[in-house]
Amino acid sequence: MNSASSPARAATRPWGPPPEGTTPNAVTRWHAVLRAIAVVNLALWSLSAVAVTRAAAAIDPEANSAARVQLLLAAAYVLGCAFRSLFPVYDIPRMVLVDSRLSSVIVGRSVATVAELCFAAQWALLLYRTAVLSHSGFAQALSLAIVPLIMLAEGCSWQAVLTTAQRGHVFENSIWGLSAALVVASMLIIGPQRLADLYLPMIAWCVGGTAYVAFMFFVDVPMYWSRWRADQAAGRHYLSISQGVVDVRRRRVVSYRWEDWKSEVPWMSLYFTVGVWSSVSLVYASVALGMHQ
Repeated sequence: MNSASSPARAATRPWGPPPEGTTPNAVTRWHAVLRAIAVVNLALWSLSAVAVTRAAAAIDPEANSAARVQLLLAAAYVLGCAFRSLFPVYDIPRMVLVDSRLSSVIVGRSVATVAELCFAAQWALLLYRTAVLSHSGFAQALSLAIVPLIMLAEGCSWQAVLTTAQRGHVFENSIWGLSAALVVASMLIIGPQRLADLYLPMIAWCVGGTAYVAFMFFVDVPMYWSRWRADQAAGRHYLSISQGVVDVRRRRVVSYRWEDWKSEVPWMSLYFTVGVWSSVSLVYASVALGMHQ
């Protein structure tokens, strides 16, 4: 059977060498960096857990509960990103670096869905608390839109992954960009100067969020749109949802070719670094808000 109907059998260890007959290249080095970053990220989360524990006696029970919820949500995101750093998957072509059932697209996409919803919940909770403290009803309303929007984005992502139609990724990433714009707008409405303990973090989040929105709408979304247009021009046959479910469970193609991965390296690298660090920073911000109260 060919690789379109059965998984390639190349790598034999979860993070071992590239397939026999190949030499270490940029992709294997990038994978090694991702694994190292995953370890660093777990250490950073552990430090945030220590900070929450130490602050417990200094903040009221409600603030302590909010900080612990942030800590748990961050744990889900950090662990999800660590898993995906160990088992990178390029979803639509079913391409992987590790020949393992853990590299299944359906496993990786499921992990990503849970992690990303937890990340969205972190932002929504922090924005809601800061909006309440600053008495901004409009910012409170914006914060309530974050999780529903990301749920919609996840649905678009699953539709794209299962059917192999890139149009779903256009919608998914547009929604992520819109959600980030709402986060930035909420923080600007609240006003960093109104919360002295979070002044510098809010400025950093606004700058980072603006850069993220620009990246999504000027780089990421156009990339997926061009892929969609190219597939349409080539008369690509798309899968049904049921066919896609079977396909993502059974098929994976091991590749260490830079040409195959080069479009995924930038966003994955940023996702597993800056994305995770922002998640952990929300734990510290929640503790700071507790002190402020």
